[in-house]
Amino acid sequence: MTSQTTSAASQDGSQRQQSNATTTASQLTGHETLLSLRQSLNAGLKQYPDFPQPGILFEDIFPLFADVNLHRNLIQAFLLTIEEKLGANKPDIIVGLDARGFLIGPQLAIALNAGFVPVRKPGKLPGVLETVEYQKEYGTDTFAIQRDSVKPGSKVLVVDDLIATGGSAAAAETLIKNCGGELLGFVFLIELTKLNGRSKLNGPVFTVLESQAD
Repeated sequence: MTSQTTSAASQDGSQRQQSNATTTASQLTGHETLLSLRQSLNAGLKQYPDFPQPGILFEDIFPLFADVNLHRNLIQAFLLTIEEKLGANKPDIIVGLDARGFLIGPQLAIALNAGFVPVRKPGKLPGVLETVEYQKEYGTDTFAIQRDSVKPGSKVLVVDDLIATGGSAAAAETLIKNCGGELLGFVFLIELTKLNGRSKLNGPVFTVLESQAD
């Protein structure tokens, strides 16, 4: 009996070690995959100086959608970033910001088994709305969300292509809280770090890439 018990315990310990090793290997593989995806996405971006006005370096993300492999890499990189940062804390709703957030958000929502809700410019949404005015790079604007689209207590992740001054993301945060949603954070493809837009936000900020840091 003692020999059998010792053998069983040894096998159980060995299985736990193998399980832990597999988990660690899986995590490393996911992180390494994300690093590789970031390299491909950085290479696929195009930059246009002095657009739409002098002194602005415009990051063009549309080449990432024009190439099917880059498009696939883009969505996978977002999903891996979300998994790495949020773990098992899955969102109930993905909120996409007008307008490039609409390109990314619905795809993430399907993959995460979440709903998708748009935040839009004035005059684009029917029904009872929550609205807020915000400051952006080139002036002021207004965002709106349908009040009943975010149920009280819903866990919400905000998605957009980039964070610059942070005004539009901060406006979305206000709208979500006014609807009673629980903000999990923000995820962007690019962060213009020199503008320090994340300082305007009260939730965690996750970015796939970093650009224009200097």
